[in-house]
Amino acid sequence: MSSGGGKRKQKHEEHEEHANHERWLVSYADMMTLLFVLFVVLFSMSDVNNKKFAQLAAGLSAGFGAPSAAFQGNTAPLDGSANNAQVVQIDPGSNPGDGSSGTEGLNKKQKEAVERAIKAEDRKKASANAEKAAKEVEDLKAIERKIADALLAQKMLNSAKFTIDQRGLVVTIVTNEVVFAGNRAELQEGGEKILKAISPTLAGLPNNIEVDGHTNQLKARTTYYPSGWELSAARASTTVRFFTDHGLPKKRLSAVGFSDTKPLIDPKDPRSVQMNRRVDVVVLTQLTADQAALLPSAAGKDGQLHTGQTTAQYQAEQKTAATTPSTTTPSTTTPGSSTTTKTTTSTTHHD
Repeated sequence: MSSGGGKRKQKHEEHEEHANHERWLVSYADMMTLLFVLFVVLFSMSDVNNKKFAQLAAGLSAGFGAPSAAFQGNTAPLDGSANNAQVVQIDPGSNPGDGSSGTEGLNKKQKEAVERAIKAEDRKKASANAEKAAKEVEDLKAIERKIADALLAQKMLNSAKFTIDQRGLVVTIVTNEVVFAGNRAELQEGGEKILKAISPTLAGLPNNIEVDGHTNQLKARTTYYPSGWELSAARASTTVRFFTDHGLPKKRLSAVGFSDTKPLIDPKDPRSVQMNRRVDVVVLTQLTADQAALLPSAAGKDGQLHTGQTTAQYQAEQKTAATTPSTTTPSTTTPGSSTTTKTTTSTTHHD
C-alpha cells in the first residue's frame, strides 16, 4: 500500500511540473496591442486638415438649417464654455489656418485688379441705391399730387405745404387757429376738413405714418398743459386718433411731440409765430437707411418747402417739357389761388 501511494504522489508531482504559468503574457500582449491601436487612431485624429474641417462644419450647419457660428464670425455658446466663447475672425479670402490674408502673396497688378473690382462693386451698389431713391421720389410725388387734388377740391390747398426728406414725404399743416385753437389740442372744424381730405389717400398706402406735433418758440406759458411738450404730443395724438377713425390701421400710425425744438423757419422771422406752430404728417419711406439718405438730393427742389403740385399742373408740366425740353419748369402755383399763407391778426399769440 505504501508503494501504491508513492506512485500516485509521484504522478501528481509530474503534472505540476508541466503546468504553464506564463498564460498571463497572452492577455498582456493583447492589451498592449489594443492600446497601440488606440494611440495610433488618436494621433491620426489630431492631425486636422483645417480647410476640410471648415467645409465639413459648413456642410453640417447648412444641413441642420443654421449657419456655422465659428466660421461666420458670430458668437455662440459652446458646450462647457457658456457665453464666453471667443471666435476668431477668418478672412474669407484666405485658407483657414494658414495665417495668410486675402491679398497676401499677390503681385502689384493682382492687388490693383482686386481694388478695381471692389471699387466697381461699390459704384454698382451706389448706382442701384440712387436709382431706388429716384424711383421713391417719383412715388412720393404721386402721393403728393393725390393729396393736393383732395385739398384743392376743398379749396384748402394753401393750408398744407410739402417737403421730401430722408424720412419720406412730409405734409406740413400749419395750425394757425384753423386746425387747433391756441393752447388747445381739440381739432377745429377747419382742421377736421383738412384731415378728412387727406385721410383716403393715406389709408390706401402701405407706408407707416408718423404725426409730429410742434409749437412755436414764444415764451408764453401754456394754459391747459404743463409745457409745450405735452401740448405738441396731445395735438399729434389727436390727429392720429382722427386718422384711426377714418380708415387708417392703428399699427401703421405713431404720434410724436417735439415742442419747440424743431422750428420750420428761423424763430427770428415774423412768420415763425404761425409757421412753426404746426402738425407734420410724415409718409415714411420703405427704403433702407443708405437709400433713404439719398432722398433729399434725389428730390431736388422738392426737398424744399413748397405748395403741393396737383395732377393738372403735373400733366401741363409734362406736356410743356415734351414740346420744349429747354423751357424752365412752370410755377406750381395753383391757378386762381395765392401761395401766401393767410394769417389771423391778433394781439395775443399762443402756442
